[in-house]
Amino acid sequence: MRDDQVHQVCGHYHTAIELIGARWTGAILRALFTDQHRYAQIKAAIPGLSDTMLAERLRTLEADGLIERTVIPTSPVQVEYHLTDKGRDLEPVLDAVISWSHKWISLPEGQRESAPTATD
Repeated sequence: MRDDQVHQVCGHYHTAIELIGARWTGAILRALFTDQHRYAQIKAAIPGLSDTMLAERLRTLEADGLIERTVIPTSPVQVEYHLTDKGRDLEPVLDAVISWSHKWISLPEGQRESAPTATD
């Protein structure tokens, strides 16, 4: 390749990275992959995530077809979030990011690593 050749970033790639790379999105998806399906469970699994941001990200993930929101008609009404086929297809991608992060990313002083899960 010549130095003056420019290869544009693939539009599909760029859109995917912007989607899954949005702040908190990866952590929310990871919580869903570890069987946290209710709003309070997802929030509890991700320290520092505000209610406003969680609600916004869940709406975005639903609009993009990665998760589906299910209302369970109980008293009181319960809401659960589950990965769609499209969302579940991200599991090997997130697993690869987890592996890469364990190899290359140092945690800030005082931040502890979470307990490993079955897929870590």
